[in-house]
Amino acid sequence: MHVEHHPLVQDFPELRAELHALRQGDAGFARLAEEYEALDKRICRIEDGVENLNDDALGILKQQRVVLKDQVARQLKRSVGQCCGCGGGCRN
Repeated sequence: MHVEHHPLVQDFPELRAELHALRQGDAGFARLAEEYEALDKRICRIEDGVENLNDDALGILKQQRVVLKDQVARQLKRSVGQCCGCGGGCRN
C-alpha cells in the first residue's frame, strides 16, 4: 500500500510564501522544517514497507511528527501575526 507523504507546503498552502521566507531567513526554522519533512518521509517509507519498524516505534515517530508540525505551525502563524494557540495571547 502506497502512503502519500505531505510536505509542509501541501499542509500549509495558504502560508506558502511565508514558509519559503522563513526557510530562507531563519536557520532554526529551516532546520525544524527539514527535520519534520525527513521524519515524514521516513514514516511513509515504513508504512510502504520499504523500511521495517515495529508498531510501537512507528507510533513514537508519528507522535514526534505531530510535535514538529505543531512547532512549525506555531512559528508560521506568529510570523503572519496570527495567534499561535499558546493560550497567552501570543506574548510567548
